[in-house]
Amino acid sequence: MPSASGYFRTHYGEDTRLLDTRTKRVCYALLVVILVALPFVASAFLLDLANQVYLAIIGAVALMLLTGYAGQISLGHAGLMAAGAFTAGILFKEVNAPFWITLPASGLVGATIGVIFGLPSLRLRGLYLAVSTLALHFIVIYAGGEYETKRGFSTGVIIAPPRIGSWTLEDPIAWYFVLGLFAAAALLFGLNLLRSRTGRAWRAIRGRETVAEALGIPVARYKLAAFVVSSMMTSVAGCLFAYYRGFVSAEAFSLFLTIQYVAMVIIGGIGSMLGAVLGAVFVVLFPYAIEALTQVLPTPAAWANAVFAINYAAFGLVMILFLLFEPQGLVGIWRRIQNYFLLWPFKQAPLSKGR
Repeated sequence: MPSASGYFRTHYGEDTRLLDTRTKRVCYALLVVILVALPFVASAFLLDLANQVYLAIIGAVALMLLTGYAGQISLGHAGLMAAGAFTAGILFKEVNAPFWITLPASGLVGATIGVIFGLPSLRLRGLYLAVSTLALHFIVIYAGGEYETKRGFSTGVIIAPPRIGSWTLEDPIAWYFVLGLFAAAALLFGLNLLRSRTGRAWRAIRGRETVAEALGIPVARYKLAAFVVSSMMTSVAGCLFAYYRGFVSAEAFSLFLTIQYVAMVIIGGIGSMLGAVLGAVFVVLFPYAIEALTQVLPTPAAWANAVFAINYAAFGLVMILFLLFEPQGLVGIWRRIQNYFLLWPFKQAPLSKGR
């Protein structure tokens, strides 16, 4: 007797389970095996790219919680990363604080900034809220630049590698696993938070704030919580970035970095944690792909000296194309591919207009 096919759920817990099918469990197990084996066969360049992707995933997940799920616009993402990085740098330089103190301190500073700049979200919306969060970026960058100038750190604040006892975190492979664990923790934290009452409240606020308030949801509290959680995670990402690069400089946190994180959310797919991951991978690898194409394809010699300008132009063009032709982002493309193979060999055709 052939066994029945398909996945049938009988209670709500099965519907909210992260790995709800055997296929997902097998695929994710294979993914974990590949990611664990990758640093032992990859070159130093590919290993650095993977570490950059892990750092970007933490920040992209934080912004996705705030914008993609809670519906709050923020242009202060680079400023929050700078706050976490400068917190680690200042504590290290002034009091020689170890890694296990600077990391939670960065999260605490980020949460405090989230409270301060999240309060305007209780009255401001849309463009006005975006401008208020943009002020956060300039304030933090100005404060960090002033610290560099007053202390005479013209090339940035140098930070020693993290140490736990006698072990020093310097090896790129060790960094790969540490950043991978932080990225996985951020992703799991975000997924579980979205399955809680807080996540459901954020979705309701994003859908229609007035209706959410009429249903008894304390909108002000949950909007403020979204800013606090997102700011804390972003500042932790900035702290990790500072330790990974070994220095902190205000120039590393330009407004373009904020645009990149916004692009991760848009290109990946708003309202999807998978979109945050796909968007982070795409945005980190995109400049290197453009640079490789300019070297391989027959291009004018003048283009070789304008790689950065080409990257900016191509990046803006990709964002416009996604907004116009693929508003669901990379997640929308992935879902269509997935549905095609799930329905194969049958076709899903729209109903005819005449019926």
